[in-house]
Amino acid sequence: MKNTSPHLTDYRIRTVEKAIEAIELLSDTSSDSHNIVTVTEKLGLSRNKTFRILSTLIELGIAERDADRGTYHLGVAAFEFARKLLRPASVINNAHPVIEELARKHQEDVYLTVLCDKEVLFLDVADCEQQVKAVQLVGKRFPFFATAAGKVMAAIGVSPDHVGTLLGKGRENTSGVSMDLFEQELAQIRSDGIAVDENSLGEGVVSIAVPFKDYAGKVLGAITLLGPSFRLLSERVEKEIIPSMQEYAERLSCRFGYLPA
Repeated sequence: MKNTSPHLTDYRIRTVEKAIEAIELLSDTSSDSHNIVTVTEKLGLSRNKTFRILSTLIELGIAERDADRGTYHLGVAAFEFARKLLRPASVINNAHPVIEELARKHQEDVYLTVLCDKEVLFLDVADCEQQVKAVQLVGKRFPFFATAAGKVMAAIGVSPDHVGTLLGKGRENTSGVSMDLFEQELAQIRSDGIAVDENSLGEGVVSIAVPFKDYAGKVLGAITLLGPSFRLLSERVEKEIIPSMQEYAERLSCRFGYLPA
């Protein structure tokens, strides 16, 4: 709510207000058409002033520009800032001790990941002490169909019809993913309750993801463990990592009131 008290209004800086409005606008993931024209119209500024605000946000890492499409979206710095603000919030506050314990137990990086429309956001991390590990991913976003985290959340937390909508059907499907094959993969993940992939987040990087739920059975996010393939060998993943992650995901779900049937 804006404070319109006269003695405070005198100190308001219009450019700062418009920059914050721009950030709020770019945070709306329901639209992917945040180009210079639409942002200019919604901010009520000249194209030049809008461009200068967006350029400043890009320099600060708060915004990013898709050169191919000419659209703008929030950058890594915005998510880093949001992560710091949200640390006390329910999901991160409950999940962080769990992923920290997992990271200590297996000596691999463990992330808290959430589904944001068509993308997976790496929201929080518990670092391991290994010398060789994947590049830091907090604040990074990836297409949901391209990661273990996205696939497991889509398989267990999203209806098949909505998955098709997210992926796009017919000519609207620009992902290059076969819908039939993807549905088969999701069906297997739904049966297993966990997703494993290699190389999607970097050459030689293995990721294992398992979802956690709230009291109503809604998928809130996924715990995602990452590590190099020379440490995460198939036998270790099957016998050690997967059972442990399923146990911890169940423990985290219980924190949100979920009671398995």
